Amino acid sequence: MRPIATALATLVLVAPLTHAQLTPAEEAAGWRMLFDGETWNGWRSYRQESPPAKGWAIEDGTLHVQGGGGDIVTEEVFGDFELSLEFKVSRHANSGIIYRVDESLAYPWMTGPEYQVLDDERPEADNRLHSVGAVYDLYTPAEDKPTKPAGEWNKARIRISDGVVKHFLNGAKVAQYDMHSDEWMAKIAGSKFRDMQGFGTQPRGRIALQDHGDDVWYRNIKIRDLNAPMPNEKDLLRSDAADNWLAWFPIASAPRPIFSTTGDPVLRIQGEPKGYLRTTDTYDDFVLRLSWRYPEQAGNSGVLLRTIGEDKVWPNCIEAQLMSGNAGDFVNLSDGSMTMPRAEGRFGRKSHNAENPLGEWNTYEIIAKGGEITLYVNGEKLNHATDCPTRAGTIALQSEGVPIEFKDIRIAPLAD
Repeated sequence: MRPIATALATLVLVAPLTHAQLTPAEEAAGWRMLFDGETWNGWRSYRQESPPAKGWAIEDGTLHVQGGGGDIVTEEVFGDFELSLEFKVSRHANSGIIYRVDESLAYPWMTGPEYQVLDDERPEADNRLHSVGAVYDLYTPAEDKPTKPAGEWNKARIRISDGVVKHFLNGAKVAQYDMHSDEWMAKIAGSKFRDMQGFGTQPRGRIALQDHGDDVWYRNIKIRDLNAPMPNEKDLLRSDAADNWLAWFPIASAPRPIFSTTGDPVLRIQGEPKGYLRTTDTYDDFVLRLSWRYPEQAGNSGVLLRTIGEDKVWPNCIEAQLMSGNAGDFVNLSDGSMTMPRAEGRFGRKSHNAENPLGEWNTYEIIAKGGEITLYVNGEKLNHATDCPTRAGTIALQSEGVPIEFKDIRIAPLAD
């Protein structure tokens, strides 16, 4: 017989985690739990003031819909957001995640678009507009979507930013559309939603989980407001912007960076000669978010991470590449080694392209945690390097060729 203490330790190691927990990086980036795994806090029945009395159950950290209780919605409304959750369906089960919902009509699907949740073995999936990951009845999901079968957990993510909606399934983007586009309005006009006032045009709304009469489970439901500040963030453009940066150019007469003084703060770097703007503070582990664009012509630049040592054109750092067409590549300019997928010499190539057309704004989110650096472009994970040099350093914005503009530059430290 094993000692009691040893047996208990073993139980702790193998016991399943039923309640989701946020990682330090998620907390720093502004994520929060939308379902606590134990109560109805934050949720209620559609067009009701209380949770459903039947048809739904909270069990083992999940929201389990069994049928007959109706749809449920969040008490909060959301505009631009990122939602992440896991779902599991029973054989041939049907459900959905509906967003930007108001309660003016009889059902949530009458006002908000739907991320289809389905067992694709169900005959309905033969119509790909109704298959898992689809924008229900409007956009089909990617042909090569990575779907897990009934009885296994799938991960869904929905991101809405400035009207651009992206559906992700098990880490892969499977659908995208623009709520502000003529194409979207034409899709609605040609669908069964055309006579439903306000469908797909609400700037804000609730998130709904659908009761379609089948057994479906949801868990690890988390969300972040993309327009809200990150906890403990420092906005590097809004507060004493010029004091947050030091300009380094090898030629004294180089054009100075321009900080806008009206409207939303924008930083414009003129492009020539080569050089950069770097923070006056150093950072160790952090989440960095910023937006960038080339306003006039394609160009080359970069976000330089944890720069140390002497200032020079290419300082000791790791670069997140901003060359047009290559945004998302890593470049190892450090004095140490790093492990990069799709490595080509000192370059770690991105997994795919996620840039917006020239002249439009793009977002970068960079998470540096110890020896790992993860990079998202417009909400899509493009790169993840490991074994990176671990140290504190500055953040620099590179000038290399043509004018580039930055805005919404925010950084938040990671807790240990």
